[in-house]
Amino acid sequence: MNMKRWIKKLFHGSSAPANPFVGREDDPTHFHHLAVNSASRMVEVVSATRLSERDFWNRAPLGISLKRLQDDPRLFPTIIYENKRGLPEIYNQCLDTGGDAIVVFIHDDVWIDDYHFCDRVIAGLQCFDVIGVAGNRNKSAGQTSWIFLKNTQVFDKNENLSGAVAHGNGPFGEVSSYGATPASCELLDGVLLAASKPVLLSAGVKFDPLFNFHFYDLDFCRTARQQQLRLGTYPICITHESDGATFSAPWQQQRELYQQKWGEVRSARFSAAMNSPS
Repeated sequence: MNMKRWIKKLFHGSSAPANPFVGREDDPTHFHHLAVNSASRMVEVVSATRLSERDFWNRAPLGISLKRLQDDPRLFPTIIYENKRGLPEIYNQCLDTGGDAIVVFIHDDVWIDDYHFCDRVIAGLQCFDVIGVAGNRNKSAGQTSWIFLKNTQVFDKNENLSGAVAHGNGPFGEVSSYGATPASCELLDGVLLAASKPVLLSAGVKFDPLFNFHFYDLDFCRTARQQQLRLGTYPICITHESDGATFSAPWQQQRELYQQKWGEVRSARFSAAMNSPS
Protein backbone atom coordinates (compact mmCIF):
# COMPACT_ATOMS: atom_id res chain seq x y z
CA MET A 1 0.00 0.00 0.00
CA ASN A 2 1.16 3.54 -0.76
CA MET A 3 2.75 4.91 2.46
CA LYS A 4 0.92 8.24 2.31
CA ARG A 5 -2.43 6.46 1.92
CA TRP A 6 -1.58 4.14 4.80
CA ILE A 7 -0.76 7.09 7.07
CA LYS A 8 -3.99 8.89 6.16
CA LYS A 9 -5.97 5.69 6.76
CA LEU A 10 -4.30 5.34 10.15
CA PHE A 11 -5.36 8.87 11.09
CA HIS A 12 -8.87 8.67 9.68
CA GLY A 13 -9.88 5.51 11.50
CA SER A 14 -13.67 5.28 11.64
CA SER A 15 -15.64 7.38 9.15
CA ALA A 16 -18.52 7.86 11.60
CA PRO A 17 -19.82 11.44 11.26
CA ALA A 18 -20.55 11.98 14.94
CA ASN A 19 -18.33 13.92 17.31
CA PRO A 20 -16.71 11.08 19.30
CA PHE A 21 -16.44 13.33 22.37
CA VAL A 22 -20.19 13.98 22.67
CA GLY A 23 -21.43 13.18 26.17
CA ARG A 24 -18.06 13.50 27.85
CA GLU A 25 -19.03 16.85 29.38
CA ASP A 26 -22.24 15.29 30.78
CA ASP A 27 -20.52 12.38 32.51
CA PRO A 28 -19.99 13.32 36.19
CA THR A 29 -17.79 10.26 36.85
CA HIS A 30 -15.43 11.38 34.13
CA PHE A 31 -14.84 14.79 35.66
CA HIS A 32 -14.74 13.36 39.20
CA HIS A 33 -11.82 11.17 38.11
CA LEU A 34 -10.03 14.22 36.73
CA ALA A 35 -10.73 16.26 39.85
CA VAL A 36 -9.23 13.72 42.26
CA ASN A 37 -6.22 13.00 40.06
CA SER A 38 -3.99 16.08 39.92
CA ALA A 39 -1.94 14.53 37.11
CA SER A 40 -5.04 14.33 34.91
CA ARG A 41 -5.84 17.96 34.28
CA MET A 42 -8.45 18.67 31.63
CA VAL A 43 -7.06 19.89 28.29
CA GLU A 44 -9.64 21.82 26.26
CA VAL A 45 -8.83 22.09 22.56
CA VAL A 46 -10.44 25.17 21.02
CA SER A 47 -10.72 25.74 17.30
CA ALA A 48 -12.97 27.34 14.68
CA THR A 49 -13.70 25.91 11.26
CA ARG A 50 -15.67 26.92 8.20
CA LEU A 51 -16.66 23.27 7.78
CA SER A 52 -19.86 21.62 8.98
CA GLU A 53 -19.66 19.37 12.02
CA ARG A 54 -19.69 16.23 9.84
CA ASP A 55 -17.01 17.53 7.50
CA PHE A 56 -14.81 18.73 10.34
CA TRP A 57 -14.65 15.31 11.98
CA ASN A 58 -14.10 13.48 8.70
CA ARG A 59 -12.07 15.92 6.60
CA ALA A 60 -10.28 18.52 8.73
CA PRO A 61 -6.78 17.56 9.87
CA LEU A 62 -7.58 18.64 13.43
CA GLY A 63 -10.86 16.71 13.55
CA ILE A 64 -9.24 13.53 12.27
CA SER A 65 -6.36 13.96 14.72
CA LEU A 66 -8.69 14.43 17.69
CA LYS A 67 -10.59 11.27 16.76
CA ARG A 68 -7.30 9.41 16.87
CA LEU A 69 -6.67 10.77 20.39
CA GLN A 70 -10.19 10.28 21.73
CA ASP A 71 -9.17 7.61 24.24
CA ASP A 72 -7.29 10.20 26.31
CA PRO A 73 -9.81 11.08 29.07
CA ARG A 74 -8.19 14.48 29.66
CA LEU A 75 -8.93 15.73 26.16
CA PHE A 76 -12.05 17.77 25.45
CA PRO A 77 -12.62 19.73 22.22
CA THR A 78 -14.62 22.92 21.83
CA ILE A 79 -15.15 23.41 18.09
CA ILE A 80 -17.11 26.21 16.42
CA TYR A 81 -18.49 24.88 13.13
CA GLU A 82 -19.36 26.89 10.01
CA ASN A 83 -17.58 29.82 11.60
CA LYS A 84 -17.62 33.33 10.16
CA ARG A 85 -16.29 35.19 13.21
CA GLY A 86 -12.75 36.26 14.01
CA LEU A 87 -10.59 33.94 16.08
CA PRO A 88 -10.22 36.37 19.03
CA GLU A 89 -13.97 36.38 19.52
CA ILE A 90 -14.07 32.58 19.54
CA TYR A 91 -11.09 32.27 21.86
CA ASN A 92 -12.38 34.87 24.31
CA GLN A 93 -15.74 33.13 24.39
CA CYS A 94 -13.94 30.04 25.61
CA LEU A 95 -12.04 31.98 28.28
CA ASP A 96 -15.26 33.62 29.47
CA THR A 97 -16.70 30.22 30.41
CA GLY A 98 -14.14 30.07 33.22
CA GLY A 99 -13.03 26.85 34.87
CA ASP A 100 -9.55 25.57 35.64
CA ALA A 101 -8.79 23.69 32.44
CA ILE A 102 -5.73 24.06 30.30
CA VAL A 103 -6.80 25.52 26.98
CA VAL A 104 -5.13 24.92 23.62
CA PHE A 105 -6.00 27.36 20.82
CA ILE A 106 -5.21 25.67 17.53
CA HIS A 107 -6.01 26.02 13.81
CA ASP A 108 -8.27 23.47 12.14
CA ASP A 109 -5.71 22.69 9.42
CA VAL A 110 -3.28 21.17 11.91
CA TRP A 111 -2.46 17.49 12.21
CA ILE A 112 -1.59 16.50 15.78
CA ASP A 113 1.19 14.02 15.09
CA ASP A 114 2.09 13.70 18.78
CA TYR A 115 0.06 11.00 20.54
CA HIS A 116 1.45 12.25 23.87
CA PHE A 117 -0.26 15.55 23.12
CA CYS A 118 -1.82 16.20 26.54
CA ASP A 119 1.35 15.17 28.36
CA ARG A 120 3.42 17.56 26.25
CA VAL A 121 1.06 20.48 26.86
CA ILE A 122 0.88 19.86 30.61
CA ALA A 123 4.66 19.53 30.85
CA GLY A 124 5.20 22.70 28.84
CA LEU A 125 2.97 24.70 31.13
CA GLN A 126 5.04 23.64 34.10
CA CYS A 127 7.87 25.63 32.49
CA PHE A 128 5.96 28.60 31.05
CA ASP A 129 2.63 30.39 31.44
CA VAL A 130 1.92 30.33 27.68
CA ILE A 131 3.46 27.87 25.24
CA GLY A 132 3.64 27.48 21.48
CA VAL A 133 5.50 25.26 19.04
CA ALA A 134 7.56 28.02 17.41
CA GLY A 135 8.56 31.54 18.33
CA ASN A 136 11.11 34.30 18.65
CA ARG A 137 13.23 34.96 21.71
CA ASN A 138 13.46 38.62 20.75
CA LYS A 139 11.03 41.38 19.71
CA SER A 140 12.47 44.19 17.63
CA ALA A 141 10.84 47.56 16.94
CA GLY A 142 8.31 47.39 14.11
CA GLN A 143 8.47 43.60 13.82
CA THR A 144 5.27 42.26 12.26
CA SER A 145 6.00 38.53 12.23
CA TRP A 146 7.46 36.17 14.79
CA ILE A 147 9.83 34.75 12.17
CA PHE A 148 10.71 37.58 9.76
CA LEU A 149 12.71 40.77 10.13
CA LYS A 150 10.79 44.06 9.92
CA ASN A 151 8.73 44.38 6.70
CA THR A 152 10.65 41.61 4.93
CA GLN A 153 10.38 37.90 4.22
CA VAL A 154 13.90 37.39 5.52
CA PHE A 155 14.23 35.06 8.51
CA ASP A 156 15.43 36.57 11.74
CA LYS A 157 18.80 35.47 13.12
CA ASN A 158 19.01 31.78 14.00
CA GLU A 159 19.83 32.56 17.62
CA ASN A 160 16.52 34.42 17.96
CA LEU A 161 14.28 31.63 16.64
CA SER A 162 13.02 28.58 18.49
CA GLY A 163 10.87 25.51 17.94
CA ALA A 164 9.80 23.31 15.05
CA VAL A 165 6.72 22.83 12.88
CA ALA A 166 6.15 20.31 10.10
CA HIS A 167 4.37 21.35 6.89
CA GLY A 168 2.63 19.24 4.28
CA ASN A 169 -0.68 18.02 2.87
CA GLY A 170 -0.95 15.19 5.37
CA PRO A 171 0.31 14.12 8.79
CA PHE A 172 4.02 13.73 9.49
CA GLY A 173 5.07 16.46 7.05
CA GLU A 174 8.52 17.83 6.36
CA VAL A 175 9.91 19.40 9.53
CA SER A 176 11.06 23.01 9.66
CA SER A 177 13.39 23.39 12.63
CA TYR A 178 13.83 27.00 13.75
CA GLY A 179 15.95 26.62 16.86
CA ALA A 180 16.42 24.93 20.22
CA THR A 181 13.30 24.23 22.25
CA PRO A 182 12.13 24.61 25.03
CA ALA A 183 13.12 28.28 25.11
CA SER A 184 11.76 31.50 26.57
CA CYS A 185 10.23 33.72 23.88
CA GLU A 186 8.71 37.13 23.33
CA LEU A 187 6.56 36.13 20.35
CA LEU A 188 4.87 32.83 19.48
CA ASP A 189 3.31 31.45 16.32
CA GLY A 190 -0.49 31.43 16.68
CA VAL A 191 -0.89 28.05 14.97
CA LEU A 192 -0.93 26.61 18.52
CA LEU A 193 -1.07 28.53 21.79
CA ALA A 194 -1.70 26.86 25.14
CA ALA A 195 -2.19 28.23 28.63
CA SER A 196 -4.06 27.67 31.86
CA LYS A 197 -7.40 29.46 31.91
CA PRO A 198 -6.97 30.68 35.51
CA VAL A 199 -3.52 32.10 34.70
CA LEU A 200 -4.81 34.11 31.74
CA LEU A 201 -7.93 35.31 33.55
CA SER A 202 -6.11 36.33 36.72
CA ALA A 203 -3.65 38.34 34.59
CA GLY A 204 -6.47 39.91 32.57
CA VAL A 205 -4.99 38.62 29.32
CA LYS A 206 -7.38 37.99 26.43
CA PHE A 207 -7.41 38.29 22.65
CA ASP A 208 -8.17 41.62 21.01
CA PRO A 209 -11.18 41.37 18.63
CA LEU A 210 -9.70 44.27 16.66
CA PHE A 211 -7.84 41.50 14.81
CA ASN A 212 -9.65 38.68 13.05
CA PHE A 213 -7.11 36.13 11.85
CA HIS A 214 -3.83 37.99 11.38
CA PHE A 215 -1.80 39.56 14.21
CA TYR A 216 -4.07 38.32 17.00
CA ASP A 217 -1.22 36.05 18.10
CA LEU A 218 1.50 38.71 18.19
CA ASP A 219 -0.85 41.10 19.96
CA PHE A 220 -1.76 38.40 22.49
CA CYS A 221 1.91 37.65 23.16
CA ARG A 222 2.78 41.29 23.73
CA THR A 223 -0.19 41.71 26.04
CA ALA A 224 0.84 38.62 27.99
CA ARG A 225 4.40 39.89 28.33
CA GLN A 226 3.11 43.26 29.56
CA GLN A 227 1.46 41.31 32.38
CA GLN A 228 4.73 39.52 33.16
CA LEU A 229 3.57 36.12 31.90
CA ARG A 230 6.32 33.74 30.79
CA LEU A 231 6.15 32.69 27.14
CA GLY A 232 8.05 29.82 25.62
CA THR A 233 8.24 27.13 22.99
CA TYR A 234 7.84 23.47 23.82
CA PRO A 235 8.38 20.37 21.63
CA ILE A 236 4.93 19.25 20.48
CA CYS A 237 4.79 17.43 17.14
CA ILE A 238 2.30 18.90 14.67
CA THR A 239 1.98 19.28 10.89
CA HIS A 240 0.47 22.49 9.55
CA GLU A 241 -1.15 22.30 6.12
CA SER A 242 -0.82 26.05 5.57
CA ASP A 243 2.28 28.20 5.26
CA GLY A 244 0.28 31.24 6.35
CA ALA A 245 -0.76 34.29 4.34
CA THR A 246 1.96 36.75 5.26
CA PHE A 247 1.96 39.89 3.07
CA SER A 248 -1.47 39.12 1.57
CA ALA A 249 -3.90 42.04 1.26
CA PRO A 250 -5.87 41.12 4.44
CA TRP A 251 -2.58 40.68 6.31
CA GLN A 252 -1.38 44.13 5.28
CA GLN A 253 -4.65 45.73 6.39
CA GLN A 254 -4.38 44.11 9.79
CA ARG A 255 -0.71 45.05 10.03
CA GLU A 256 -1.64 48.73 9.90
CA LEU A 257 -4.05 48.29 12.82
CA TYR A 258 -1.49 46.27 14.77
CA GLN A 259 1.28 48.81 14.33
CA GLN A 260 -1.00 51.67 15.26
CA LYS A 261 -2.22 49.93 18.40
CA TRP A 262 1.36 49.47 19.58
CA GLY A 263 2.37 53.03 18.70
CA GLU A 264 4.45 52.13 15.65
CA VAL A 265 2.41 54.03 13.01
CA ARG A 266 -0.50 56.44 12.87
CA SER A 267 -3.50 55.88 10.63
CA ALA A 268 -7.08 56.96 10.15
CA ARG A 269 -8.00 53.28 9.68
CA PHE A 270 -7.04 52.46 13.27
CA SER A 271 -9.03 55.38 14.69
CA ALA A 272 -12.09 54.28 12.73
CA ALA A 273 -11.68 50.68 13.90
CA MET A 274 -11.33 51.69 17.53
CA ASN A 275 -14.41 53.92 17.37
CA SER A 276 -16.61 51.41 15.56
CA PRO A 277 -19.24 49.57 17.64
CA SER A 278 -18.19 46.04 18.63
